[in-house]
Amino acid sequence: MLQPSTTPRFLSRELLDVLIRAGLIAVLAAFCFRIFAPFLNLMVWALILAITLYPLQAWLRGPLGDRDGLIATLIILVAFAVILVPTYLLGVAVSASVERGIDVVKNGSFHIPPPAESVAAWPLVGQRVYGFWAQASTDLTGLAQKFAPQLKDVGRALFDAITGVSAGMLVFFLALIVAGILMAHGEKGHRSTVQIASRISGPENGRQIADLCTATIRAVAQGVVGIAFIQMLLIGVAFVLMGIPGAGLLALAVLLIGIMQLPATLITVPVIVFVIVTQGVSTATVIFSVYVFVAGLADNVLKPLLLGRGVAVPMPVVLIGALGGMVTGGVIGLFIGPVMLAVGYQLFWRWVKDQPQAERVQERTPL
Repeated sequence: MLQPSTTPRFLSRELLDVLIRAGLIAVLAAFCFRIFAPFLNLMVWALILAITLYPLQAWLRGPLGDRDGLIATLIILVAFAVILVPTYLLGVAVSASVERGIDVVKNGSFHIPPPAESVAAWPLVGQRVYGFWAQASTDLTGLAQKFAPQLKDVGRALFDAITGVSAGMLVFFLALIVAGILMAHGEKGHRSTVQIASRISGPENGRQIADLCTATIRAVAQGVVGIAFIQMLLIGVAFVLMGIPGAGLLALAVLLIGIMQLPATLITVPVIVFVIVTQGVSTATVIFSVYVFVAGLADNVLKPLLLGRGVAVPMPVVLIGALGGMVTGGVIGLFIGPVMLAVGYQLFWRWVKDQPQAERVQERTPL
């Protein structure tokens, strides 16, 4: 008699073992992610900062030797000083300005000068601006009461923005400390990254993907800081020449909000309004207003020129990744977006070009 085959039972047992192992691995991964999730933003920022600052550490090995821990500590201390000093000065200046504003309002000495007659002749909005400005110069209290709900909403939004920026700065400083620890072990970290990438995408792609991610992060970081610095110079020079109070601090504020990927118009538009209100409409104020407003929008032109330089993928891929990542993931998405899109672009074209059979057929096909 024929013995019943044990192959289906053996296959079902093997399949059951595989499913159980996969389920246990999925449960373990889910628990690990839940535990690590509160520190995800911090670690991503630390990794970005470590990759960006590591070339400086490699350069300092010449004069200071192979003391990676000491070099990383010095870099982080200098970075703290560079960031904290302008931030402190900016906070003190803002606090002093708010206190002076409150004192002026309490004393009743704040007065808006009446608009010039030429304001009414402005096209489209001249009459409305003239009426609003005239009411503000004669009855500012009544105007404030009229727009009290809107002012309350604006104040709440401003408070939420300040709170968010404060929390973001705290995370940034903690990430800077963690980045110093990562830089102290940079060589081991690079080897581990190559091993992980090789395990995921194969030995032939591992080092290339690791180098691509590193170059993309550095290109985006340098592009962001470089664009913010250029905007600070363009706007700061105009503030100084126009004699704006606190021009240096305002320029530092432009640099900080540029690094945080906020529009520079948050600084330039209030300054333009201040200049027009205090100095009136003239050729100098119009030229200043147009120049500063255009300089505040210069990042829209500089990003396509600076982002993605030195990366082995087309610039539009990096630019689209940076803009899309910023929309979907905020400031961190500005770095993660181009990295993911660049890696996907490289893997896609490697897969497209890896067609040995098609190439043989094409070579054998007679013309």
